[in-house]
Amino acid sequence: MTTTGQNGDTTTVRTTREVLDRYNDAFRLHDPTLLGEVVADDCVIEDTSPAPDGLRREGGPACLARWSELAADRALEFTPETVEIHGDLAIAPWVLRWGGGEDDRVRGVNLIRVRDGRIVEARGYVKA
Repeated sequence: MTTTGQNGDTTTVRTTREVLDRYNDAFRLHDPTLLGEVVADDCVIEDTSPAPDGLRREGGPACLARWSELAADRALEFTPETVEIHGDLAIAPWVLRWGGGEDDRVRGVNLIRVRDGRIVEARGYVKA
């Protein structure tokens, strides 16, 4: 999507789908550098743990640091499943593996809200 500013310059803003593709690629490819352009300065994460509510991180730097840590961890294998897009909201299911055993995995879903081509909110949930 392209927008035009007050002074006539144009800016390309990623769609929700494009943002989610880049976000998922960062984890799938272990490339946290892909995250910098899709995390908003006012981003908020509600992480999957600790129970019962998950840790809340506020601000772009805090969110980027958390996701970069996970994306860079080559011991983790992140497999995104089919993402559903509903306007600015993405429902993004995934599987996370950390070993070769059947029990060395968890299925979860992130609810991700995108504004102006950047992630502003992410809430993660896992199957218990």
